[in-house]
Amino acid sequence: MSTTLEELDEKECLRLIEQGGIGRVAFGEATGLTVFPVNYRLIDGQVVFRIRKGGTMDQGISSGIDDLEVKIAFQVDHIDERNRDGWTVLIQGPAHHVSGSELSAGADVDSWAGSDRDHYIRIAPQRVTGRKINRI
Repeated sequence: MSTTLEELDEKECLRLIEQGGIGRVAFGEATGLTVFPVNYRLIDGQVVFRIRKGGTMDQGISSGIDDLEVKIAFQVDHIDERNRDGWTVLIQGPAHHVSGSELSAGADVDSWAGSDRDHYIRIAPQRVTGRKINRI
């Protein structure tokens, strides 16, 4: 058996992640690049997750300068080890702090690491890419 690698368009990438779940957020901080797992939802085409105010991620994605956007990366994978296939989606874009009241109804997102993560972050996708590995 052989495998093929298929590039996914933006529409298919967003379809694959629309149910929400667990993804990873990558961002720069003083000590270098950092990656954290997050529970997320896709709301109105944007990735939404929760963080702790003043925590590592909050400091890493806050520029301290009004209107200066900090770009981050978000990735979700689905891997079927038994069948040796799966897909990955990568979204890159600026991170924005938003209040729960700014989000649409039903936008509640559970925190990955506990209840003290009550600040919402949304990523406005500027670049959406994906790949799918198929076994044939």
